[in-house]
Amino acid sequence: MKILKRVGKIMLIIIAFLAAALLVCYINHRVRLAEEAERFTAIGTLVNVNGHNMNVYTEGEGDVTVVFMSGGGTCSPVLDFRSLYSRLTEDHAIAVVEKIGYGFSDVADIDRDIDSILSDTRAALAEAGVNAPYILCPHSMSGLEAIYWAQKYPEEVLGIVGLDMSVPGYYDDMKINIPLLRLATFGAGAGITRFIPGLSESDAIKYGTLTEEEKEIYRAVFYRRTATVTMINESEAVKANAEKTAAGDFVQLPVLMFISDGSGTGFEKDEWRRIAEEYISHIPGGRYIELDCPHYVHNYEYERIADEMKEFIELCEG
Repeated sequence: MKILKRVGKIMLIIIAFLAAALLVCYINHRVRLAEEAERFTAIGTLVNVNGHNMNVYTEGEGDVTVVFMSGGGTCSPVLDFRSLYSRLTEDHAIAVVEKIGYGFSDVADIDRDIDSILSDTRAALAEAGVNAPYILCPHSMSGLEAIYWAQKYPEEVLGIVGLDMSVPGYYDDMKINIPLLRLATFGAGAGITRFIPGLSESDAIKYGTLTEEEKEIYRAVFYRRTATVTMINESEAVKANAEKTAAGDFVQLPVLMFISDGSGTGFEKDEWRRIAEEYISHIPGGRYIELDCPHYVHNYEYERIADEMKEFIELCEG
């Protein structure tokens, strides 16, 4: 009995310590959020889509708009793509759509089936006065949305530039650990993420061309838009979204895909490239460029990608 009482006391001490530590994390998080609030001001235009604010950033001029679409979980799409699109805006119009749950857009617990995601994106562009035709520039998971867009509304899309974009085949055997993602949501909300060294230092911060002020803004967004409930819902729906995209025809328009070495994807290099290259082999006129860099290719090889994109845009514009 004495041993059981001693174990019980130890357990109570541990629980009390963890509760106190969690409370300290949470209070620190709320104080820091208040301090960072001034930096959390939309870079772009907030438009209302189905009762939620979505942020759309635009720059440059042209008859065709290059629409940048972020990968799953990218907390600040506007800043994540900046190193790349800043090299295009002198001669071309660009738009970055921050999906619900991302960047300066609202967070909402809503369905993230591919029709809903695409409907939101198209409505946000329309509300922001950005009209078709578009050249879609998706990173990672948004590749599914870009393919589906071209399948469903081919008259709106002149071409696709894939920034290590996902294709349906990646999700055939992919196991998505939703409980772990929900744990990340809890950690972010409680402020635990602030005590993990380097976690907020994205590839955009470390390897891109952001100014010091933009880096601080990125960090402020990170602590508000990490593992949001909207992102988790998107992850839960992604396999079904991939199946729906795979059921459609291969797109019949120009496609240029930049393919990474697989780092950061969970795939081995050869398998990551094989799946993408097999997909594009079914697209007439499609081509790909292999890059020896991790998954966020636009934060590593932005100069080369920009040069290739300029030629591709001219091709699409005819």
